[in-house]
Amino acid sequence: MMAETKLKNFNKDMEEGPYILLYPDGSEVINIPGTQMPFTLKDYKTEIGKQYSRINLFICRQKDFIEQVLSSESDSEVVITRKTDESSLADTLPIIPQHTSTPQDRMNSKIDSTVEPSQGSGQGHVEEIMLSDSEDDRPGTSAHVATQNWCYRKYMEVYAPVTTEEDDELLITAHGLDLPVPIEEQNSVTAPDIILNLALVIDRKSVSRFNITRSNVWDGAVRGFKRVSYSEFNDIFVKFSDDAGLLEEGLDTGGPRRELLTLLMSCLQNRPIFDGPPYRRYLVYNSVAVREDEYFLAGKMIAVSIVHGGPGPHFLSKDLVNHIVGQPSFSATLEDVTDEGVVKVLREIQIATTLESLQELILKNSTLLQTAGCFRCMKSIEEKHRIVEEYVRWYVMDRNHSVIKRFKDGLATLQFLTALKQHPSVLASYLCHTDKKLTASDLESLFKAELSPVGSKQRQEESKTLCFWSDYLLDCEGLLFSLTNNVMFSVNFRNL
Repeated sequence: MMAETKLKNFNKDMEEGPYILLYPDGSEVINIPGTQMPFTLKDYKTEIGKQYSRINLFICRQKDFIEQVLSSESDSEVVITRKTDESSLADTLPIIPQHTSTPQDRMNSKIDSTVEPSQGSGQGHVEEIMLSDSEDDRPGTSAHVATQNWCYRKYMEVYAPVTTEEDDELLITAHGLDLPVPIEEQNSVTAPDIILNLALVIDRKSVSRFNITRSNVWDGAVRGFKRVSYSEFNDIFVKFSDDAGLLEEGLDTGGPRRELLTLLMSCLQNRPIFDGPPYRRYLVYNSVAVREDEYFLAGKMIAVSIVHGGPGPHFLSKDLVNHIVGQPSFSATLEDVTDEGVVKVLREIQIATTLESLQELILKNSTLLQTAGCFRCMKSIEEKHRIVEEYVRWYVMDRNHSVIKRFKDGLATLQFLTALKQHPSVLASYLCHTDKKLTASDLESLFKAELSPVGSKQRQEESKTLCFWSDYLLDCEGLLFSLTNNVMFSVNFRNL
C-alpha cells in the first residue's frame, strides 16, 4: 500500500502489516464519527470543521491492536485524568470516546466501562494519559504522541506533514489505508517545509567528516563522498586547511558545512558533465565522467546539499528539470546548442525561404539529421521550424538520456527526487536560476541592531544611525536601479 511504502521510506525497521487507522481517541476508523457514513478524508474534514493541517490520524499494526484489546479484557485498566495539582487517582475516569465510528459491541470489548477508582499504586496496571483542556491546544507532534495509549504509542511514529497540492477526495477503508501517518493535508506548501521534512532522517549525533582545501574543493569533496564510512544520513563535519596544509582551528557549528556546500555547487557548475549557457546548464555525455560515475555523484551532491541546509545549484536548465520530473514542457532554442557547426546548419534551415532550398539543405545535411531522427521529405516550408525544434530536443535531452537517468539516481538520495516530483514548481527554485531584484528592504532584514536601553542618550544616537543606514540603503537601491545589468556596484559596510 502507498501508506506503508511512504512510511517505510522514513522508517527502514518498520514491521510488516496489515495496518489499521485509529482516531486520536484510540478507536478504529470505520465510519465518520456519529454517523454510518464510510470514512473519507474530505467528509471527516467537513464534519469536524478543521483544516487538513489540523487533522491527525494514527496507524498501527492490526495484530498489535487486537492483542491490546484482548489484554484490556483480562487484566488492563485504562484511566484518564487531567493534569492538575497533587491529587490521587480517585477522580479518574475510563476512556470512553465521545465520537466513535466503531460499533458499540466492539467498543465494549476494548474498554471496561465499569472501572472503579484506584486508591494507590500497585493495585493493577494503570495507564495515565494527560490531556490538554482544548483539543485545538494540543502540544506539538512529539508531545501529542506521548499522550496516546500504549497500544499505538509503541508501534507508531509521527512524522512531519505529508502535503498534497490537490484536495482530492481520499477514501479510506478499514482494510486498505493508502496514507502516511499522521494524515495532514495542506492547501499550500513551502520549500522550507519540504526540506525540513526530508531532513528528519538525518542523524545529528553521527557525522561524516570532510577534509577540504579551498584551492581544490572538488577533489576533497569527492574523497569525502566516496569514503566507505560516509553516509548521507549522518551530519556533515568539515575541516578546512589553508594553502600551507595547516588545519584551521574552530568548531564546525554549521558555517564550514554551508561554506563547503556553497563552494561545491559553484565547482559543479563548471564540470565537463554540463554544457550550455551559464545559467541554463544541461547534462552532456562524457566518457570519462561515465567511467567515474560522476553523474550519480553530482546528483547525490545536489540532494545532500539541499537537504543538509546548503544551497541548490541554481544553474540547471528548466527543460532539464522538467524532463527529470516527467513534464513535457520544452523551450530550448539554438542558444542552448554549443556546437557552432550544428548551429550554422540549423540557422540555414531556419531562414530557408522556399521549399526547394529547404529540401536541398535537408539532403546536404542528411547525415546530421539522420543521427537525430529528423531526416525526412519536406512537404511544406513551415516544416523547417519543426525540424529545428526536434533536433534541439535531441541535442539537449534525448542523446543524453543514459546520463540523465544516472543523474536522477543520485538525486533520489534522501528522497529528494520523490519530493521534487511531488512539488516541482516549489522546489525548482533550488535547481534553476531565478532573477530576483535585491531591494533595500531585503538587505536591511539581514541585520538586527543591538540597541541600548530605551530612554538613554546612547539609544537616541543609535536611532539616528539606523535612520541614516536605512536612507543609505534606499540611495543605493536607487543608484542600482539606474545602472545597467553589466555594472557591478559594491558597498564596504565596514566604513559605515
